[in-house]
Amino acid sequence: MNPVLSAPPACISDPGTWCSQVFSITHNEWLAGSAGWLVTKPLRIILILVLAFVVRYLTRRVINRVTTLPRGGTGKLPTLLRPLRERAPDVLGPAVVERRRQRAATIGSVLKSMATFLIYGLAFILVLGELGINLAPIIASAGIVGVALGFGAQNLVRDFLSGIFMMIEDQYGVGDVIDIGAATGTVEAVGLRITTLRDLQGTVWYVRNGEVLRVGNSSQGYAVAVVDVPLGYSTDVDRAATVLTAAATKAAESDALAVNVMEPPEMLGVEKVTPEGIQLRLTVKVRPGKQWAVQRALRAHLLVALEEAGFEPPLGRFLSAPGADK
Repeated sequence: MNPVLSAPPACISDPGTWCSQVFSITHNEWLAGSAGWLVTKPLRIILILVLAFVVRYLTRRVINRVTTLPRGGTGKLPTLLRPLRERAPDVLGPAVVERRRQRAATIGSVLKSMATFLIYGLAFILVLGELGINLAPIIASAGIVGVALGFGAQNLVRDFLSGIFMMIEDQYGVGDVIDIGAATGTVEAVGLRITTLRDLQGTVWYVRNGEVLRVGNSSQGYAVAVVDVPLGYSTDVDRAATVLTAAATKAAESDALAVNVMEPPEMLGVEKVTPEGIQLRLTVKVRPGKQWAVQRALRAHLLVALEEAGFEPPLGRFLSAPGADK
């Protein structure tokens, strides 16, 4: 009795298919039936990998384009850098340009890593689908693991997302003097999870980005040096204001302060009246982070100017100079 022969694959009668073309060349039914595995699927997998590589390459090019500052600081700034340009006057010069470049490099690195993970991850899933692997259990397992990790590492995720938005929005950078509630000091390092700053006593603080609810930046754009000068009740306020304005203007034009002063001093007038005397306020617009140094220098110049003009301290002189009563 002759064995029952298997029926030839039906695809060999469909013109234009890989099955019919392979059968017409080889006249082998097994090769024709396996044409999908031997030709079609490998070609699809190769196409998926090539497309993933091309998409990743183009995506990285786009990210470089929108996060790279032109050399020399000239030309049109990338979109991600424009918020910083609007808040930072051009007079600040190279320091701001370097900060822009560092910030853009950090943002670009994060975006490239995320794009690579998403593109290659999607390509891997498509390749598994082409190999005939059932993706439903894998996706379900990944979802369960993702939920578990989400509950266990929610603080880490929050810190990471806060760090990304902090960099994109340019809330602060290395060298800025900030107040973030938990600590106040100079920023030494900015990461996606931790911000490191050092306070005036030299203590280093490590603050999680997700715990920062508000930020006070004293080093962005410009700062204002505020100087309050106490005077006695018998003082001629108009004359004192004139003397203080002239002294402050002269001090601001000196070589020591001119590099940090952005606008001439402004006398605001009487700021406060207390039982001890009157207080005049004078302000100066200065470079960011230089307000404290300018305030200290102005106080010294203003005290000397008041002394030379004959003004007495608010409560008089409690201590006389040696030999004053002789």
